[in-house]
Amino acid sequence: MGLGFLNQGRALVQFVDPSSAAIAPLMASVARGQGGTMSAAADYMGPGAIEINRYQTEIVDMVRRRFPFGQRINQTPATGQPSRYFEQLAIPTAGFSDPRALTTTATQPQRQERALTLKAITAQINYGLFDVEVNQQQGQFAYLEAKDLTDTVDGVLKLHDSTLWTGADTDLMVSTSTQYYGVSGQIFAGAATTAGNTGLVIPASGSLVDGVKLQVAVMASRQDYEVRPSALYTNPQFLNLFDKEAKTFQLYFNQVEILPGVVVEAIPTQMGILPLIGDPSITVFGNQGSGNSLYTAFIVSEDLVEYAYLTDPLPRVFQLGLLGNLAAQYVCVKFGAVVVKGSTYAHTWLSSTR
Repeated sequence: MGLGFLNQGRALVQFVDPSSAAIAPLMASVARGQGGTMSAAADYMGPGAIEINRYQTEIVDMVRRRFPFGQRINQTPATGQPSRYFEQLAIPTAGFSDPRALTTTATQPQRQERALTLKAITAQINYGLFDVEVNQQQGQFAYLEAKDLTDTVDGVLKLHDSTLWTGADTDLMVSTSTQYYGVSGQIFAGAATTAGNTGLVIPASGSLVDGVKLQVAVMASRQDYEVRPSALYTNPQFLNLFDKEAKTFQLYFNQVEILPGVVVEAIPTQMGILPLIGDPSITVFGNQGSGNSLYTAFIVSEDLVEYAYLTDPLPRVFQLGLLGNLAAQYVCVKFGAVVVKGSTYAHTWLSSTR
């Protein structure tokens, strides 16, 4: 494209392509669907008719933004970096004695210091001046700028929710990854200890409902800790197998509302009604041979799962000012980490290959 120049003595003024790199926004392709080819604007021209492209002003948007687990766990302010807390492991012990010759041995409570390192999730979106002004002048998608910024915040929350389960870190204190130490990893590690709630592998011919009831009964029978599991989380595909079993044996599940307007099925257990919550962020491992997949479920005491946040539990948005190409730059950030308190006794897992 040719460029016209005008020398005004003090500065060189020139025409530029408004979509060129000199002024084009540095926007992510997910935020702006740029690309494709230009074609004639008219769909049809004829006697008494010129048809041009028109669009509905609402964008069809069914994109998933949140997962249920991230909306149900506790949010608590972090105490610092790292965030620290104490866990009570035992109370002072007592013993019987001869009432006429009392003897005693001094004991004390057992407490353990715990710590977790905070992590950061970030996202960025740039608004090009030219594109924003064209959109404003057309007036067809007047809300688009605000929607894109809101979607960027939702992108942070979606990554947060999904990695609550699957975060790649392997230690709460010594970071091996920039991601969270996932809840699934913490429960697996806790169940692997000698004092832990050992997980349960249900054979392909075994009852899923009976397996859940057994695991809850084992947790309820502990004499050292008083735990109250509040929900079972798994992938919806695994819950479909629960439904098939219920249909086969004519079982009827209870129903529980877990979020406003969200009702799920629940199983009666020795610790009360246990909701069965489907969370797509929990992985199903396929290709286990003969067309089978490996399914995993987690029985969780939700009041002992906490997200320690810095400043605000929600993502914060900062405007960094205009760039050299006049693009407005926004950065979204969220600081925090998830911890499974009582991972050795208050939570457990079960799996099955089917």
